[in-house]
Amino acid sequence: MTNEIQIAQEELIADFELFDDWMDRYQYLVDLGRRLPDFPDALRTEENRIRGCQSQVWFVPQKKNGRLEFQAISDAAIVSGLIALLLRLYSGRKPQDILDTTPDFIKALDLESHLSPTRSNGLYAMLEAIRRFASEALRAA
Repeated sequence: MTNEIQIAQEELIADFELFDDWMDRYQYLVDLGRRLPDFPDALRTEENRIRGCQSQVWFVPQKKNGRLEFQAISDAAIVSGLIALLLRLYSGRKPQDILDTTPDFIKALDLESHLSPTRSNGLYAMLEAIRRFASEALRAA
């Protein structure tokens, strides 16, 4: 059965297919990152920082009405773009859907080939934080 995340993943992959080369895709990522919602300075704390990212990344999960909401920001343009992708896919979703959906977009977009190893590690660290919070939310339910 297709869930909301799988549909969003397919749409995301289709969006990236509109760009012929990786320079355009990088620019698209940067543009997505620039459009992230404001992130309050009060949340830029050590407690909210994601480890494993080369740049500074702050991540705040919340549970609302059985769904998970995420806020995040980075001090790096490309990383903010990656955050925008993750929020598009996972914010506002059910914890079980998050855990049941393989992050196929990483391979489909060939991100590992086009991100530096440290950026790639950061992407996986953010994804792991999302999945860990989903797991905790399910256990708490």
